[in-house]
Amino acid sequence: MADERITRDDLEAELRATVVGAEGPVAERRSSLVAGAVVVVMAVVAVAWLVGRRAGQRRSTVVEVRRI
Repeated sequence: MADERITRDDLEAELRATVVGAEGPVAERRSSLVAGAVVVVMAVVAVAWLVGRRAGQRRSTVVEVRRI
């Protein structure tokens, strides 16, 4: 193994070059990443709603009232 250690400054510089830099891969695709994240969140919410709705229908009691 090499004796060189990775410092906090090394990590910070690489992260800034990747995320913050104007020509970084994240900066170039930011709008598509945000759109993808929105779609994923909407899908998760829809699935949770459908599962909760189904569970509510299975557990609800139907009471029939008849007048005599």
